[in-house]
Amino acid sequence: MMGDWVIGVDVGGTFTDFSARRLSTGQSVLHKRPSTPHDPSEAILTGLRELQDKAGIEGEDIVRFAHGTTVATNALLQRKGPKTGLVTTKGFRDLLEIGRQVRPAIYDLQTDAPPPLVEREHRLEVCERIGPRGEAIVALTEAEIDAIIAELGPMSDVESLAVCLIFSFLNPEHEERIAAALRRAYPDLYVSISSEVHPEFREYERFSTTVINAFLQPEVSRYMDRLSAAIQKTAPKAALGIFQSAGGLMSIELASRFPVRTALSGPAAGAVGAAAAAAMSGIEDIITLDIGGTSTDVALIQGGKVGTSNLRDIAGFRIRLPTVDIHTVGAGGGSIAHLGADGLLKVGPMSAGAVPGPACYARGGDKPTVSDANVVLGRLPARLADGFRIDADLARAAVARISEPLGVSLEKAAHGIVSVAASNMARAIRAVSIEKGQDPRDYTLMCFGGAGGLHAADVAEILAMRRILVPRAPGILCAEGLIVSDLQENYVTTCRCPLDGDLAVIAEAIGRLGAQAEEWLAADAEDAAHVVSRSQTVILDLRYIGQNYELPVELGTSRHAPALPPVDELKQAFFCQHEAAYGHCNPDAPVEVVNVRIRATMEFAKQAVDAARPAGEAKPAATEQIWFEQTGFVPTPVYARDGLAEGVGIIGPALITQFDTTTLVPPGWTLRIDGAMNMIMERNDD
Repeated sequence: MMGDWVIGVDVGGTFTDFSARRLSTGQSVLHKRPSTPHDPSEAILTGLRELQDKAGIEGEDIVRFAHGTTVATNALLQRKGPKTGLVTTKGFRDLLEIGRQVRPAIYDLQTDAPPPLVEREHRLEVCERIGPRGEAIVALTEAEIDAIIAELGPMSDVESLAVCLIFSFLNPEHEERIAAALRRAYPDLYVSISSEVHPEFREYERFSTTVINAFLQPEVSRYMDRLSAAIQKTAPKAALGIFQSAGGLMSIELASRFPVRTALSGPAAGAVGAAAAAAMSGIEDIITLDIGGTSTDVALIQGGKVGTSNLRDIAGFRIRLPTVDIHTVGAGGGSIAHLGADGLLKVGPMSAGAVPGPACYARGGDKPTVSDANVVLGRLPARLADGFRIDADLARAAVARISEPLGVSLEKAAHGIVSVAASNMARAIRAVSIEKGQDPRDYTLMCFGGAGGLHAADVAEILAMRRILVPRAPGILCAEGLIVSDLQENYVTTCRCPLDGDLAVIAEAIGRLGAQAEEWLAADAEDAAHVVSRSQTVILDLRYIGQNYELPVELGTSRHAPALPPVDELKQAFFCQHEAAYGHCNPDAPVEVVNVRIRATMEFAKQAVDAARPAGEAKPAATEQIWFEQTGFVPTPVYARDGLAEGVGIIGPALITQFDTTTLVPPGWTLRIDGAMNMIMERNDD
């Protein structure tokens, strides 16, 4: 029988998660193992072998291997990268430091912006100039190119180079000539050019994004090469897809060439998986709460669609590329609790990570973490995934480092730790909801990640949210999101034009980008046999003339690029977007197009999970003493999730355990299993 296994692998700060699904039957197999931060591919390959043994999957039967990676994110956070150089137009070498002249924290006079990724002595200037209409004002001579090559000679420690010239997004000729000459002269040098990485106007964002790409390229490329070679040995017929920040898969070649596109790879996959899981329960409006070992990622999903953004900061560096709109805070199971200089309890952003991990993991960690606090409160079972044991004595010893200076009991200190963590998580949700004109009470909170179920009710209480959805496999949802993801490629061109003017230039840009997208769509993917549809979505970035930033307006999706609708229709769509984003709009003010975008998608065949459906009444497997603020320790029934049948209802307090996570149902909440085998928690009416 033809191979039809699809495998998704998500690398987190603490665990590496695996999800395998058979397309012909819907059979699903899940697996977890501790991450290996020194080399993420080590945990991937070891876990893949374990997964194959567990499910009896032959390497030849794997048709697609989808990977969400944190290599780029971690490299940025740690500034772990090679010496990087920059070639730019004469007079613009300091643009990276000038930036937008905005302080990182507007009310904090002590916090400085991070230093640029390129040191000043490694920024080279070239005498050339492209004008605002794409014309060559100062021609680029061969002598100038030779001078750049000569200047680079003594910089033997520079491994990667960004080429960013003014107005190159309108005319890339000068950048292309410089890049071609550099590659001939220095074959081992990685070269990124801004007209390929980010061909849009706004020079600082374009320079910053391209420099980040250059900084990441050597590290990510080497990682991709190692991973690709190893996967091909294990699964020779598998197409390897890397999840990108925009919400779809791309080839490993593109990931190596444009690693900046993977800066939010893992969290974005979780949002895609959340939307798919919620749709099975008929719920379209959700706020995701992805709590891992190091951080919490939240996103707002409206009408079943994951929100996107074209601009964000990561580790203090500006990136302008399409990304899933995710807000991240440093609060997770491994977040370390400590007393600040003011004597008050703080939680995060420092994390114990996978090594040494929380104290309760018995791997050498001794600092109090959120996971240790949950152990003290009785919320975590003695054994986690794959027999991973919890040491309660070590957890209590760690939390004592907080309780003793504060003069409170271990339980009070532990409750304080989880409460502060929940407040940090709620703050992140406010950023994606209330600050954008959305009321979180109108949404369902969807918790996932290894620690999502433990804190969801606390976060929902803070925000007065009444309903929580816990998917079938919350701890593996990011990996499951990879399985349901499609191949995606994004195209963009800057094309400023008033909506009341001649829109022929916009129509021409749509046609040109559509032709590029069609060329990509017409190419056979490695697993083209499983592609069921191909489509293009046209998006215009619109703004009022004089505004600083734009709002994206979708024109529709079809097999070929949709035609430009009437001007009045475009304006009304923009006014609706503006009203939703800012609470007002002005129908009389002139509007202009700034960018034209096309999102091309190859949709893969998907198979719903063949979930186990137990029968019978819910029977607790054990009773544990769990501490609650109002009552202290309470005997609480513990249920195994794989024994809960559709329609079962449970009144809190209760603890639900499963392979990949633990879910707490506090007093005042009830839980039921719906037809999709998702758990729905609802707050009781007062």
